[in-house]
Amino acid sequence: MTPDAKLPPAERAAALRELLHYHAHRYYVLDEPEIPDAEYDRLFRELQALEDTNPDLRTPDSPTQRVLGKVLEGFAPVRHTVPMLSIRTETDTEATGAVNFDARVRRELGLAEGDPPVEYAAELKFDGLAISLRYEDGVLVRAATRGNGEVGEDVTQNIRTINQIPLRLKGVKPPVLEVRGEVYIRRDDFDKLNERQRELIAQGHKNEKTFVNPRNAAAGAVRQLDPAIAARRPLSFFAYGLGEVHGWEVPDTHSALLDALQAMGQPVSSDRAVVQGAEGLVDFHRRMGEKRDSLPFDIDGIVYKVNSRALQQRLGFVTREPRWAVAHKYPAQEQMTLLRDIDVQVGRTGKLTPVAKLQPVFVGGTTVSNATLHNQDEITRKDVRIGDTVVVRRAGDVIPEVVSVVLDQRPPEVAAGEPFDLYQKLGGKCPVCGSDVEREEGEVDWRCSGGLFCGAQRKQAILHFAGRRMMDIEGLGDKLVDQLVDAGIVRTLPELYRLGVAKLAALDRMADKSAQNLVAALEKSKQTTLGRFLFSLGIRHVGETTAKDLAKHFGRLDRVMDASVDQLLEVPDVGPIVANSIHTFFAQPHNREVVEQLRAVGISWEEHEGAAGAPRPQVEGVTGKTFVLTGTLPTLAREDAKERIEAAGGKVSGSVSKKTDYVVAGEEAGSKLTKAQELGIAVIDEAQLLKLLNG
Repeated sequence: MTPDAKLPPAERAAALRELLHYHAHRYYVLDEPEIPDAEYDRLFRELQALEDTNPDLRTPDSPTQRVLGKVLEGFAPVRHTVPMLSIRTETDTEATGAVNFDARVRRELGLAEGDPPVEYAAELKFDGLAISLRYEDGVLVRAATRGNGEVGEDVTQNIRTINQIPLRLKGVKPPVLEVRGEVYIRRDDFDKLNERQRELIAQGHKNEKTFVNPRNAAAGAVRQLDPAIAARRPLSFFAYGLGEVHGWEVPDTHSALLDALQAMGQPVSSDRAVVQGAEGLVDFHRRMGEKRDSLPFDIDGIVYKVNSRALQQRLGFVTREPRWAVAHKYPAQEQMTLLRDIDVQVGRTGKLTPVAKLQPVFVGGTTVSNATLHNQDEITRKDVRIGDTVVVRRAGDVIPEVVSVVLDQRPPEVAAGEPFDLYQKLGGKCPVCGSDVEREEGEVDWRCSGGLFCGAQRKQAILHFAGRRMMDIEGLGDKLVDQLVDAGIVRTLPELYRLGVAKLAALDRMADKSAQNLVAALEKSKQTTLGRFLFSLGIRHVGETTAKDLAKHFGRLDRVMDASVDQLLEVPDVGPIVANSIHTFFAQPHNREVVEQLRAVGISWEEHEGAAGAPRPQVEGVTGKTFVLTGTLPTLAREDAKERIEAAGGKVSGSVSKKTDYVVAGEEAGSKLTKAQELGIAVIDEAQLLKLLNG
C-alpha cells in the first residue's frame, strides 16, 4: 500500500523505504513478487523525488543509493578484523573423501567406534567471489573482497548494485555484524550477458569482449572502478557465514546461523542439509552431484562443517585452516589441453560441425579427446587455431566444448597464422559426399546441399521421404530405417523400391505379414502428386505449402528442376532464400540422379503445363472458391480431398469465416458445421464435392 501522501516528508520517505525494501526482498531473494514492476518503479520514483527535494532525507540504506558515486581511481584497502580464512580442500572426489573427513573429525574429538555419529551442516561450494558485508546498527556500510585473507579491497559501491543484498537487515540492529558470502552470476544471466556483449562487438564497440565463464565475469564486475558498469552485470549473492560480530548472539549451530541470516533478509541457498556422520555426507555429496548440472548456477563441490559451534571451538585450526570444515570437490568441469587438429562432422540434417581433436584430458569425470567448436562464427570469435592451448568444458551429459583459447600459451608459429576456416578446409565440398556446402545469409551454420545423396543424411532423408504427408509409406519407421541403413541394404531412396518380402522378413522383428504390407505400401506410394513428391525430397525451406505452390506454378518436375532463381521468385510466397535453396539443390548432379532413378522405378504423377507454361485447366465452380473440411468423409481422406480441391484451383482453409464458400461435412462434424450454419454458408457432402470437382 502506498504511504499516505499527507504524511510529513520524513515519515513518508521512511515508509517508502520500508515498503521498497520489503518488495525488493520478495522479488530478488524469495522470487515471490507481490506487485508489478511498474508499481515498484512508481514507488521508487516517488522516493527519489522526495529525496531530491529534501536531500537531508537521503539515507545510506535508501533503495535509491544502490547505484551511486564517482568512478574510483583505485580500491581502498580494508583490513579484516576477523580474517577471511580458506578451508581445506579434499582432493579425493569420490565418496571416500567424505569418509576420510569424518574419520579425521572423530579422531580429533577422541570418539570411539561405538560413539554416536557427528552432526554436520552440508552446503554447496559456490563458484564465485568471496565477499564480506559489514553492517553497523543494521545498515550496510562497507563491502570488501577476501584479498589475501587479512586485507581486502573496498568494493562497497559495486556491491550496492546487487539487489539481492539488503541495504538494511530485517529485525536486528547490532552495532557490528559482518556477513560473509559469495557473489556469483547465474547461468541464464551469463548467457544473456554474453549475447549482449556479442551484439556490442558486432556494432563496432572495440573495447567490449565476451566472458569465458560466470566466475570470471562476476569477479571482473565486483572489481570495476565504475559502479555504473558493475550495475549492468547481473550479479547475485548467497550468504554462508559470519565475520566480526558485536551485540548479537550467534546461534549454537551453523544450520541455525544460516536460518538466522535468512530471517535477516540475506539470500541463503536452499540446497543445504543437516546430516549424521560419514553416511550422511556421502549421500548429500551424491545427491548434489546428480543435481549439479540442473542448478541455475555453477558449483565446484560441497562444503561440510561440524554443525555444533562448541565442537568447532574444540577442534580449532591447523595452519589457519579450520579442522571442523572441508571442501569436497567434484571432478573439474574445465581443463586446459592442446588442440591437435579440427575435423568437420556432417549431421543428420546436413549441418556441418567443426570438432576439436584434443590431446586427451580428464575433465568432468571422464577422459575427453573430442570437443565441439559449434560453428565457424564461434571459431572466429574465439580466434581458435590448430596448435593452441584451449580451455575445455564438460558438464554432466553435455557434449564437451572448447570455451576459450589460452592466448599467452600460443606458439609463435601459430600466432603467425590465421584462425581455422571451415570452408577453406573443405574446399567448399561436403567431406562425406562431395556436394557443395552452403551458408545462407543470416545463418551461422554451413550445410551440405546433397541431402538425397549424402550418406550422413541418409536415415533422415528416408524418414522424411516416407512421411505421411510426403510419399506416405506406411510401416517404414525409425527402427526399420536404422536396420536397413546400418545393414547396408538401402543406401539411396530408389533402393527402397527394390526391397522384396524375403529380404525384409529376414530382418529382426519383421514378420512375413509386416514385410508384405510394407512392399504393398511402397507399391502404392508410386502413384502420388507432384506437390507431395517435391515435398518428399527434403529440400531445405520447402514445406508442404511451398511444394504445392511449385507444382501449381510449373506443372512439370523438369520445369522446377531447370528453373533459374529469377523464375523461382515468380512463385507466390517464394523469396530469395527459398529460391536459392531450390536452385542449389537441383544444381547438384547427385540429387538430380536420385530424382531420375526414382522416376525409373515407377513413381509418377499427373503433370500439367502450369502457370510457367500454358494455362492449367481449372474446374468451373471450384476455381477461386474457399472450402473448409470437417468430420470424416465416406471415401476420401482429408489430405486427398484437400489435394483434389487445390488441384482444381480451389483453396482449403482450416477455419470458417464469411469468406468461406463451402463447408464439406462428413460424419461427426463439429463446431465448424455449427458456425457455417450460423453464417448461412453452403454445406455440402462428399458426393456434392465430387460433383463439383468433376464439373
